[in-house]
Amino acid sequence: MRKIIFVTLLAYIATFSSMAQEAKDWAKFGRYAEANTQVTIRPDAVFMGNSITDNWARYDKEFFEKNNFVGRGISGQTSVEMLVRFRSDVINLNPRVVVILSGTNDIACNLGYISPENIIGNIASMCELAKANDIKVILCSVTPTSVFRWRKEIEPAQKIRDLNKLIKAYAEENDIYYLDYHTALTDDKGGIPEKWSHDTCHPNLQCYREVMEPMVCEAIDKVLKVKKSKRHIPILK
Repeated sequence: MRKIIFVTLLAYIATFSSMAQEAKDWAKFGRYAEANTQVTIRPDAVFMGNSITDNWARYDKEFFEKNNFVGRGISGQTSVEMLVRFRSDVINLNPRVVVILSGTNDIACNLGYISPENIIGNIASMCELAKANDIKVILCSVTPTSVFRWRKEIEPAQKIRDLNKLIKAYAEENDIYYLDYHTALTDDKGGIPEKWSHDTCHPNLQCYREVMEPMVCEAIDKVLKVKKSKRHIPILK
C-alpha cells in the first residue's frame, strides 16, 4: 500500500513540476527555440502572430518553404506575449520583413481585459523594435470574426473593426504598409464566410491560398521593392 502511495505521489510531483515549468514559460519562448537555431539563411519574411499564423505555417508548409518565409505564430497568444518573444522569434532571425498579425486574442480577453489603446501600444512596440533593427514591417488588420467559440459572451465583430481603425491609423502615421485582410474576408455578419472558415474566425487552406497568400506576397514584394514577383503560391487541389 505504501508503495502505491509513493508511486502516486511521485506521479503527482512530476505532473506539477511539468506544469510549473510550463507556467514559467508563459510567453512560450520554448516553442520555437530549437527551430530558430535551424534558420541559417536570412528569411525574406517572418510571420508573427497567433493561431491564424500558426495554422497557416502548418497547413501550407510548401508556401513558407518555397518562398523563404518563416512562421512564428502561437495559438491563443495576445499582443503582449508576442511582444515579449519578438526578439527571439523575429529580431534574432534577421528577416527582411516581419508580417505582424495580432489582436484577435486581446479582443477575446485571453489574458483578461486590455484596452484597445494598450493593444495598439503593444503592436506599435513590435513595429518600433523591427524598425530599430532594420527589419521592414507589414502590419495586418485583424481578420474578421463574428463569434469566438471559446468566448461566446463576447461580440467581436465591431470590436475588431474599431481596433483595425487604430491599426490602420498607426500604420499610416508611421509609413508602414497596412495589409487589409479584413475587407477581403468579412461577410455580412462580420466573420469569415463559411467557405473559408469552419468557425468564422480561423481561415482554412482554401482561404489562405485564394485570398491571403496572394495579398501577402504582393505586400512583401512592394515593401522589398521587387519589380517582378517570383513568389510561389501552391495550387489548391
